Amino acid sequence: MAGEIPDLQAIERTGTGKGAARQARRDGMVPGIVFGGEKEPLPINMPFNVLFKKLKDGRFKSTLWNLQVEGHEDVRVICRDVQRDIVKDLPTHIDFMRLRRTSRVNLFIPVEFINHEAAPGIKKGGVLTVVRAEVELNVLAGEIPDHITVDLSGLKIGDIVHINDVTLPEGVKPTVDRNFVIANISAPSGLAASADDEEEEAAEA
Repeated sequence: MAGEIPDLQAIERTGTGKGAARQARRDGMVPGIVFGGEKEPLPINMPFNVLFKKLKDGRFKSTLWNLQVEGHEDVRVICRDVQRDIVKDLPTHIDFMRLRRTSRVNLFIPVEFINHEAAPGIKKGGVLTVVRAEVELNVLAGEIPDHITVDLSGLKIGDIVHINDVTLPEGVKPTVDRNFVIANISAPSGLAASADDEEEEAAEA
């Protein structure tokens, strides 16, 4: 059931303190630390270009990573903090926390829609409008779902799918209490335009 966890490479940083951190930055690296999990903190360096790209891709802090450091076992981590230069807004230090399989973490999980052919609204030309292709959920680090499933069977034009309508895997829960919208079946543009014209004619009459 666990989804594929993206790899993240780093190297162990020799030496600690401000001097070693400054040298790392001069070498095009971003110093960091891996802590938690009942193990000693591990100082690391990450290539600046790699980290900068992943930060630009978004949701870096809400992604579970498989951290690979030569000479150490792979470990699941989540970013807890990224310190940035106050002028250039570029990363200068990064903190990762090790996770046990029983740790709970907030992650964005993809939504999969099934049974399009069993939705009367779609058969009549309605359009599936996806409001959230991913949903932020609180999950166990050892049991991360690949996706959550939305069954479109029986949905008509105008029907709305909320998070409370979705059967979530055991132990998985939304990060917010609000019953937010995931998708809806909207009328085709031609039909919607026709309905608007009829409303205008009725108003003018």
